[in-house]
Amino acid sequence: MSTERLSQQIQFILEIDRLKQVLRQTKIMGGQRQENSAEHSWQLAVMALVLAEYANEPVDPAHVVKMLLVHDVIEIDAGDTWSFDDKGYLDKEERERLAAERIFSLLPADQAGPLRALWDEFEEMETPESRFANALDRLMPMLHNFHNEGGTWRRDGVTLKKVLARQSAIAKGSQALGDYSLALLEQAKKLGIAPVEQ
Repeated sequence: MSTERLSQQIQFILEIDRLKQVLRQTKIMGGQRQENSAEHSWQLAVMALVLAEYANEPVDPAHVVKMLLVHDVIEIDAGDTWSFDDKGYLDKEERERLAAERIFSLLPADQAGPLRALWDEFEEMETPESRFANALDRLMPMLHNFHNEGGTWRRDGVTLKKVLARQSAIAKGSQALGDYSLALLEQAKKLGIAPVEQ
């Protein structure tokens, strides 16, 4: 056993513990506190196992789970950029690239490369697995907002146009989940908790 290798692996594991401190704008369902990015990643991984049958193309659920478990580790350095933060998106790509370089490089090279490749794959959205993973990543905040009586949509006056623009990626990975999310928005309108129309 290489003590240097084990030391690098433990350092990475300790580093990703910091993801529990990265707060997202979304509150947990039925709760008063904000969700953290580690909780978000865990829930998406479970969603991938449960909802894989709804992917537009056959996907390897285990591969999707791996991608989802690492897709937000860069937020340790880059922070969570809220979906509707236009200013935050100006330098999001650069912040996240630098974070990926630092965080994945903590691992031995034979592990750093494959984990970084999973992160890159998620970002590029070119494989069936990455499109499905992104669909889940877009659906979960919609579920939170709906089940929190409009959540950040209402709190921050998010427009329906912006929500629909973000929601459009869901159908690229899962038409069934895309249709479900549109039905959710229609239901939100009836309940008076939908994003504002402008």
